[in-house]
Amino acid sequence: MHLTFSMIITVCPLIFVAGFVDSIAGGGGLISLPAYLFAGLPVHYAYGTNKLSSTFGTMFSAFRFLKNGKIHLKSAVAAVISALFGSYLGAKAALALSDIYLRYFLIIMLPVAAVFIITRKKFGEENRISYLSGFKIFGLSLLIGLVMGVYDGFFGPGTGTFLILLFTGVIGFNLTVASGNAKLVNLASNIAALVTFSADSKVFFELGIPAAIFGIAGNWLGSGLAIKNGAKIIKPVLVVVIILLFAKILYDVFK
Repeated sequence: MHLTFSMIITVCPLIFVAGFVDSIAGGGGLISLPAYLFAGLPVHYAYGTNKLSSTFGTMFSAFRFLKNGKIHLKSAVAAVISALFGSYLGAKAALALSDIYLRYFLIIMLPVAAVFIITRKKFGEENRISYLSGFKIFGLSLLIGLVMGVYDGFFGPGTGTFLILLFTGVIGFNLTVASGNAKLVNLASNIAALVTFSADSKVFFELGIPAAIFGIAGNWLGSGLAIKNGAKIIKPVLVVVIILLFAKILYDVFK
């Protein structure tokens, strides 16, 4: 496989957009993975190379959230630990079970989630965790990480977006902190996946490295906007990502 100029001009701008979107509301893989496939990479190389660019982009985004105090570190670390275990369980389940029923479930739930976000004007604007003890926050974070780890290992699309929704809806973090927490969980899962793909020589570094630079730029810009504007920018981008995810699942089910 040889790097061509057409690959670079096809992939890199889309990876920038994917990083921008992902740093705000998750779901960047809905843009980045098709970009690699469209450029002509075989499926496994597309997945592996996508993990390379998304890992470095998410790393910079997570650093910026952390630097600005927009990550609740204890809950995020708890979710990271359980998510890594959950992703292993999910991957095992994927080998034995069909994901068709999960797709049907998401077709029902995604529009409900979008309507909920749109109609709740104050959704995610303020932290509502004062009524929870540190122990409960830790326990709920473990549960969220486990559930989303299983989902990521079994199915995958929209994991970061669902993490944001759960950290906000279940625990009560505002959307900015929820997005920061989600970045840390995503970073851990991306690193684990990148190591796996690299060990199997399924990463096209010649394309992945320049794409990663564009991804870092997109993540840096998007995370800055999310930190500065909070729910004002995260909510609309979140709804757009949910709509894109809904359209993708609908297409995959009925194509």
